[in-house]
Amino acid sequence: MALETTFRDLSMQLHLLHDSLDALQTTIGDHPEDRGSALVDALDASVLDMLSTLHEAQTAALDAQRGVASPLDLDRTRRALMICHERVLGIGKQFANDLASYDKLWELVRLGNERGDEWLAWAGGTKEAIEECRQPLEELNRTVARCWQEIAEHAGATSVSVRTTTIGQRIVPRPAEAADLGYERVP
Repeated sequence: MALETTFRDLSMQLHLLHDSLDALQTTIGDHPEDRGSALVDALDASVLDMLSTLHEAQTAALDAQRGVASPLDLDRTRRALMICHERVLGIGKQFANDLASYDKLWELVRLGNERGDEWLAWAGGTKEAIEECRQPLEELNRTVARCWQEIAEHAGATSVSVRTTTIGQRIVPRPAEAADLGYERVP
């Protein structure tokens, strides 16, 4: 795959994850109004934090995409991809710990069961929206790996090898001249 195409795909995958997280945030915000919940607030804060981190990843991906444009700047691309990758890893960790962990999903089900039908429907919809974020996040991780692979292949293809050779005459003093210069022969 061409370098430019791979980085365009990265931006697209970041956008798809953004859409999934945005849908999740909407679902969380549509909770029943009868009373609040610390779980709702924690889920909402986590998604907002992830969206903020995702924005940083998108900015870095755009910078990386500019680096692969003509003229090619692999160092700029590498630095920007490193930032993007770090942000994506952070989002994945936060997703696993704050949204999709067994404990969080159990709390969500428990909240729905304790508060009745409206909350149960909300909890089911929220759990489904969380699950719908998994696939875009996994695809994003695969795309980041492809970007690194493209950079490595491109860097390897453009490497320059330098080899020194001796050109010209080599002047070596004769043994008699060596003696005249104060050199002694060592047996």
